Amino acid sequence: MGNPARLRRIADQIQRELSALIAGELKDPRVRLVTITGVELTPDLAYAKVYFTSLAEAAEREATLAGLQNAAGFLRATLGSRIRVHTTPELRFVYDTSVESGIRLGRLIDEAVAADRARGRPRRRAAKPR
Repeated sequence: MGNPARLRRIADQIQRELSALIAGELKDPRVRLVTITGVELTPDLAYAKVYFTSLAEAAEREATLAGLQNAAGFLRATLGSRIRVHTTPELRFVYDTSVESGIRLGRLIDEAVAADRARGRPRRRAAKPR
């Protein structure tokens, strides 16, 4: 089993390198406005699950994913020359829905607060720790 601290360092390095490669070297028009939000590695470094978000419209998400999958071989080969690991992991791209969920949750909270204010309810104060 891999050392968790080492896996985290390698995952962070892969995230930084992929971000730079996607922003600077990919020419695929389907892959634009992409942010790499995280990387999860298998303990043997055989696979990397690469989470991404995109500012592109929801309808373009599939095209963005297809573009990333199409570029996976190039990205893996280039990544292999930039990081020092015995095996460069196979890249699997996954759209990260956590950012959208956070935005949606924030909107719901804002709407609830606005509705309370409209009804004239005072805001509750957080309890002070004892």
